[in-house]
Amino acid sequence: MITILTATYNRENTLPRLFNSLRAQTSMNFEWVVVDDGSCDGSLELLNEYSHLAGFDVRIISQVNSGKHIALNKGVTYARGSWVLVVDSDDALVPVAIEVITGALPPENSSVVGLCYRKAYFDMRLVGEKIKSDNLPLVLAPTEAGHLFKGDLAYLFKTACFLKYPFPVFSGEKFVPELYIWNQIADEGAVWFFSETILYLCDYLEDGYSKNFSSNLRKNPNGFLVFYWAQINRESNPLYKAKYLIRSAQCYFYMLLKRLS
Repeated sequence: MITILTATYNRENTLPRLFNSLRAQTSMNFEWVVVDDGSCDGSLELLNEYSHLAGFDVRIISQVNSGKHIALNKGVTYARGSWVLVVDSDDALVPVAIEVITGALPPENSSVVGLCYRKAYFDMRLVGEKIKSDNLPLVLAPTEAGHLFKGDLAYLFKTACFLKYPFPVFSGEKFVPELYIWNQIADEGAVWFFSETILYLCDYLEDGYSKNFSSNLRKNPNGFLVFYWAQINRESNPLYKAKYLIRSAQCYFYMLLKRLS
């Protein structure tokens, strides 16, 4: 079974889209674990209603508003599936997503620790670059994949590996880049990238993390710093190393400002 893991905060307006996409799946070999991160709209009430309407197992966990990364840390501990797919509360899956994933899963004793698929906007425009691979999976590290595809990707990881590498927690901060953990999980084994298969539909909302990078960096310098230092060691291109050194300096600057405020 696959665990779909969603962290949500004040997404009453987009949760119906995600829920309907789960109900439309051609395979019901999944559960939905939702962590409500202290929403103050009607999200929690809506989720409780969905738990009675769904034709699949839905479990809802609540926490004080702490950030998506802490919600994911908590949610994965409730996962009953052998694999975890993170799906944001403002996104959705295509109807065959679970069926396709289930058919591609490696044997239980395989060294493969993750599968990765493409994202598209809701009008089916591909996110990132179009990459031909003759429908065969590529084996890449997530950092390499980011440079190749130049866009967000949908990762599915073994639950045991997800549990082994929780997101770090910093007092007063609510964000750590997911790539920091995806890279650590990928160090455990191979990740298969299906470069021509779109399974995940997304939108970039005005109040989302993607559109508010500068603000997130100022508010979460420790979370970004741990990621940037790790990336300096992972990157082979000197330009990328220089980029992350500059970003690290920004983090130190924002950390200093926080101490002085």
